[in-house]
Order: sequence, then C-alpha cells, then structure tokens
Amino acid sequence: MTVVVFVALALVAVASGGAVFRVNSMARATFALALSFVAVGGELLLLDLGYLGAVTVLMMVMEMAIMAVFMIMFMMNPAGLMPMSMLHNRRGARVIAVVTFVVLAAGSLLVPWPTRPGGPSADPTRTLGEAIMGSKMLVMMAVSAVLFATMISALVLATARGRYDRPESPARPEGEEAS
Repeated sequence: MTVVVFVALALVAVASGGAVFRVNSMARATFALALSFVAVGGELLLLDLGYLGAVTVLMMVMEMAIMAVFMIMFMMNPAGLMPMSMLHNRRGARVIAVVTFVVLAAGSLLVPWPTRPGGPSADPTRTLGEAIMGSKMLVMMAVSAVLFATMISALVLATARGRYDRPESPARPEGEEAS
C-alpha cells in the first residue's frame, strides 16, 4: 500500500509541477506549485522523515499563500487570473534543463558515497530539528502562527470590497435624471 501511495504522490508532484508551465495565469501556477510541494512533503512523510515532510508542506503552503496575497494586492489583473505564458526562451531552458539533469545524474552515479559513521539516533526527527533550529524551535513555531495571522489580515485588508465588487456611482436624488 505504501508503494502505491508513494507512486501516486510522485505522479501528482510531477503532473502538478508540469502544470505550472501549462496553466495560463500566475494564480493557477501558484496553486499547481503548492500542490506539487505538498505531494513531495507527503512522500517525505512516507519515508519516515516526519520533520522534513511537515516543514516542506508548511513552508511551501505558506510561501504560496504569501505569493497569492501579493498577487491579489499588487497585480494589475485580478489576482493573477488573466491569461499569460510562463514559457520564455524555450530552447535555452531545454538546454539548461538537459545539462543540469546530465550533471546531476552523473554526479549521483560517479561520486563515491561516504559511509555512515555510527548509527542513527533514537529520535531522528528531534535530532534533525535541533541540528537545524537549535534552541530556537519553540520560537519559530510561535512566529509561524503570527506570520500566518499577519498574512490573512493583510489579505482581508487588501480586499475590503471583494474581488469583483466595484464602487457604484452615487445615488441620484429622486426626479433627477442623468445628463
């Protein structure tokens, strides 16, 4: 069952990652990228990398939320929903992608992998969290809640009337006609 879920998440990650370059708006590309990262976070959870999986999901969802907030606040079109193309310099991008893939594949196959000194700790998630954050883990957990509340507040303040609501012309007194 784990293999089936892993393959399904891998397919979702690749398909939604590809959708980033196929959809025709920044908002849709943002949500496709968020879905791709959530699928990758799910795969990390399946590999018993709970901390990395949770951090990946939380970090990427928050990053995409920030991106959506800024699109709603600052883009000329409504929330980045106007058609656009994410493809620029296709030939150059293909060359860079192929060269990068070849270099990374060669590196993973040709570089001698180090042997592990010692065994894993009793709680690898806690060890990793302490190695990355040190004594600041509790502070970062509290700050993340504050940042999320700040983003939601900014979004609410930025869209006081709603996305499609436009100010109407002032009401005319009865009996007065438009000129």
